[in-house]
Amino acid sequence: PEKPDGYAPEGYSLVWSDEFDNTSNGLPDNKWWFETGNNGWGNNEPQYYIDRVLGNDTVAKVQNGMLTITAHKLTVPHEGADIISARMNTVESWKYGYFEMRAKVPGGKGTWAAFWMMPKNFQSWPLDGEIDIMEYVGYRPDVTQASVHTKDYNHVAGTEKTATRTAPGAERKFYTYGLLWTEDKITAYIDGVEYFSFANDHANNKNTWPFNEPFYLKLNLAIGGNWGGLEGIDPNIFPARYEVEYVRVYQKAK
Repeated sequence: PEKPDGYAPEGYSLVWSDEFDNTSNGLPDNKWWFETGNNGWGNNEPQYYIDRVLGNDTVAKVQNGMLTITAHKLTVPHEGADIISARMNTVESWKYGYFEMRAKVPGGKGTWAAFWMMPKNFQSWPLDGEIDIMEYVGYRPDVTQASVHTKDYNHVAGTEKTATRTAPGAERKFYTYGLLWTEDKITAYIDGVEYFSFANDHANNKNTWPFNEPFYLKLNLAIGGNWGGLEGIDPNIFPARYEVEYVRVYQKAK
């Protein structure tokens, strides 16, 4: 089936995409690198992130024009963890642009699916910035969230800039999640409707606007943790599947 065109703004052209058409081995290709390890980098998540495949379990599969990230419950623990999943990142990074994916998120208490961005030259959080295009926690069905994090605005300090929007049936149907990032502001959309924006104060202060450096895209499915696990982990969510039809990056024609 033909994939939808999406909601790229006028004057922007496609500079990078993954349509997840079949790869030779049915796994994500070298446009992506996989972070591996456990504990979710301080988010206290129980899953262990692996690179594409562990034994008979595939955590990131490409088939029939679809990427599926799957969190599996293991019968035999891996490195002390009994849940495995994927956290995959683009090799390329971009400064400004329109970033979009079309996806169906997993449900159930404990799931935490995300599409987000981190700086290529990362040294410390939150000083270097973070952009969350879409986060979805399964204990709060049908609600999607977008945020930015900076030194002055972040959830640890209770000052984060964030917004939510209802996405009815997000676990059963595909929505298009987009983000427009310019030198003046960051705006998040669902199916082309704006629901979050954060303006550059142009104070030339990294503490409020670190978003003038290249960032790369991240897709991951966490289980539990400081946010995803607020209402526990339902043992019946496994295997939990996060399905992505495409990821596209557009930039303004020079």
